[in-house]
Amino acid sequence: MRTRAYGVGAALAALLALAPGAALAGPPFKTDDPIPTDTGHWELYGPLIEASGTRSAFEGSAGVEINYGAAPNVQLTLGVPAAFAHDETGTSWGRGDLELSAKYRFYNDEASGFSAAVFPGLTLPTASGDLGSPNATVFLPVWAQKDAGPWSVFGGGGYTINPGRENRDYWSGGIAVSREVSERLLLGAEIDRQGADTVGGRATTELGVDMIVQLEGPFRLLASAGPSFTEGDGSPALHAFLALGADF
Repeated sequence: MRTRAYGVGAALAALLALAPGAALAGPPFKTDDPIPTDTGHWELYGPLIEASGTRSAFEGSAGVEINYGAAPNVQLTLGVPAAFAHDETGTSWGRGDLELSAKYRFYNDEASGFSAAVFPGLTLPTASGDLGSPNATVFLPVWAQKDAGPWSVFGGGGYTINPGRENRDYWSGGIAVSREVSERLLLGAEIDRQGADTVGGRATTELGVDMIVQLEGPFRLLASAGPSFTEGDGSPALHAFLALGADF
């Protein structure tokens, strides 16, 4: 489960109305979608590597995400990461925070290509040392998607309950557009925003370009990258995501 702008509702509604079936979303997009894993099927993303920061200071995770279609319109997700951080003193590795979530698609109109879902998630403080949060957090989002031919527009967002000293709850969300260029290639772009998660902290905005390449059999390569901007800071950071995916 990847962390996910408040104020995107109007833009999402406009793009949903203007968007030219269905294109695959989910990873590598940071913006999520309402489409669950097919009932009785599994999706595996791993090895999965994501990082953000600058050349001299960055952090991220390397692990596995597992999705299971537990029932019609229901997906269960487990994220098992190893976390890392790098600065001028060196690089540290350890356990990451365990992530559990459940997606429920409560609306699906195949005729119009519109669907919507809730996808609440729980992050448990299982990380080593200071490589994660010392407290459990809860993310409560709503995601929507509109498909039209090879195009998809999807997005939404929600509220994160972020307990702890000097922490604060925050809103986050995003919107993305993707197109199936061919049977083996999907391209997309997205914008995501997260409010400040600490007292005195600042909001961040990320831009991303995303790609999914279908390989032989059930495998596919997923990648995304782009700049990240923190309010009041003129120097953007970078974020990147790379994973091997499989369906079975």
